[in-house]
Amino acid sequence: MPLSPLLTRVPPHSIGDDHARLRPGVRTRFALFAAVVAVLLAGCGSTGSSDAMTTSADSGSPTVVQQDVTVGPVSVLDTQIGVTPKVVVKPGAPVPETLTTEDLILGTGPEVVPTDSVTANYVGVGLNTGKVFDSSFDRGSPAPFPLANVIAGWQQGIPGMQVGGRRLLVIPADLAYGANPPPGSGIEPNEPLAFVVDLVSVP
Repeated sequence: MPLSPLLTRVPPHSIGDDHARLRPGVRTRFALFAAVVAVLLAGCGSTGSSDAMTTSADSGSPTVVQQDVTVGPVSVLDTQIGVTPKVVVKPGAPVPETLTTEDLILGTGPEVVPTDSVTANYVGVGLNTGKVFDSSFDRGSPAPFPLANVIAGWQQGIPGMQVGGRRLLVIPADLAYGANPPPGSGIEPNEPLAFVVDLVSVP
């Protein structure tokens, strides 16, 4: 990345030539002025170092990396840490044929591996109907479960997340419930699904 013109160094001979042409009294005043500027710049450098350390100390917090994201027919809008996700489905838009994941918030806690049990908040949406069929956010309590006992789209899509993160999963029907969704679930046979998942903990 090119340096800003303000950071470009002045060749030393230019400063020396100009200094040699100054009268003795002016040279003295110039030297004093240069000394004052050097002290001020040193102080500014110290402040910048302190700011960098503060930023580094704050880097352990979850970070929003995408406020709005769209995958096929599903959009997640105005992502904010600690706020229930806003999910919108556009009927008729093509659905990805393979599992697709997008991180909206990057967590900083432990990372999930496929054999873990996790506790998560989530909202699930059917992509044929556009309707929410399940939401732990609405129930007011995250759900604990072992990844070994959930649909393949979760088994493949959740590992790699870190606690504190939020991820969108767009899951084709063959990695969801296929032709036999749970009775009374509101999920249609062979319906692709979308979940927005907040990883709360890895017990």
